Amino acid sequence: MTEPTTSGRVNQKLRTHRAIVSAAAELSRTGREVTMPEIAKAALVSEATAYRYFPDLASLLKEAIAGQLPTSAEALASVEGSEDPVERVAAAAEFLLRHVLARQGVVRAMIAATVARPGPAARPGLRFGLIEDALAPLAATHDPDSPALTQLHRSLAVVVSAEALFTLIDLAGLAPEDAIASAVATAATLTRAFAQENPGRRKRKK
Repeated sequence: MTEPTTSGRVNQKLRTHRAIVSAAAELSRTGREVTMPEIAKAALVSEATAYRYFPDLASLLKEAIAGQLPTSAEALASVEGSEDPVERVAAAAEFLLRHVLARQGVVRAMIAATVARPGPAARPGLRFGLIEDALAPLAATHDPDSPALTQLHRSLAVVVSAEALFTLIDLAGLAPEDAIASAVATAATLTRAFAQENPGRRKRKK
């Protein structure tokens, strides 16, 4: 009698865990504010139950959105054949910022969690890999360890970010479309300035 009872409890825990994660994933796609009480309500469990499965909102959201993050290939699909880093960075910036805007509720919740409990694994670092891939053409013409290129990566990480987008919307008072356009233009300007000031070496013809 003990074994079936134990098995039943394990299965129930798995179902509850999946229900909470699924509810969080669904809410994250809406763009609305995402909170533990709202997730618990959608999962048909109590808030206390949700916290028994996940110690905080950030850990739950990380698991819930793991399968929703776009790849660099998706972000750069429109400029796949381009070797122009300015064009590629602009496309990457617009793609990422529109992704952030569509899911701003969960992104804002993750930012808040990062501020409260900072750490390298506190939230997905999607922008860093995307920026690196967008700047891939420069790898063949510049020293990847050059201070100037390193600084370009850092500057773009500041501009192509949810924080920058929300600053333009919340504090500067820009409409979302204008905020995205402003950030994209800044990212393109930074990349163009680097290319003009650091011509690098020419690619060898095959």
